[in-house]
Amino acid sequence: MLVPFLIMLREGIEAALIVGIVASYLKRSGSSSMMYGVTIGVLLAVALSFFVGAGLQVAVAEFPQKEQELFEAVVGLIAVAMLTSMVFWMRRAGASVKGELQHSVDHALAGGRGRAWALIGVVFLAVAREGLESVFFLLAIFQQSAGWQAPLGAIAGLSCAIAIGYGIYSGGLRLNLRRFFRLTGVFILFVSAGLMAGALRKFHEAGVWNHLQTVVFDIDHILPLDSPLGTVLSGLFGYQSAPVMGEVLVYVVFLVVSLYLFLRHRAPRLAPARASA
Repeated sequence: MLVPFLIMLREGIEAALIVGIVASYLKRSGSSSMMYGVTIGVLLAVALSFFVGAGLQVAVAEFPQKEQELFEAVVGLIAVAMLTSMVFWMRRAGASVKGELQHSVDHALAGGRGRAWALIGVVFLAVAREGLESVFFLLAIFQQSAGWQAPLGAIAGLSCAIAIGYGIYSGGLRLNLRRFFRLTGVFILFVSAGLMAGALRKFHEAGVWNHLQTVVFDIDHILPLDSPLGTVLSGLFGYQSAPVMGEVLVYVVFLVVSLYLFLRHRAPRLAPARASA
């Protein structure tokens, strides 16, 4: 429940910030009459996300067992790719998102008769990106968690994100977004490492990957996978009480490389100017 809650909280806040930036810019620039374009763009993006999610869920139910395992492995890899790219994109482009959105809105409003459709397109593409990322992640999580806790956590996270986004837009809430995205980024990389290891396990169950299947350690007698703590750790970080060599290698290599790239110090751009001064 915690993993879908935090992921949907982060994705929801990103989408809320995008919508808030566009809506605020329309208001300040005297184009409040175009606000309906923002609403339509958001609704279309939400509808697309629901249709894609429902379509994939129906499709996988028709697959035979091995094809289901293969499909779940592919969905897991897509979720990892989207989550990881989202984390690094926000780290790299977070400071320039506002300016880019405002430039896109200016370009849309300058489109004459088609400016409403252009504005709808800007909002739709921005929000649909977050929605599709969420769809693939939730599919990967729901395939591992059959209970009602995961959907409830996702709904709760999205609800909190909407409330926080409205609070930021109205000016009544201050949030250190840089720290928030950094902390949730580290958490998402741990989750992605678990999804990577789980995808490799699904490939093995589908008969596609049969290498590195030696069990590295077995602590099932200490912390069983079906125990309350084991279930929580499995849902959070992909814990396995008896992992095989391939899963351990994938988990460790992905986590070490991604955390190093995410947390490494970036040299400030003003260093040459400061040196010359």
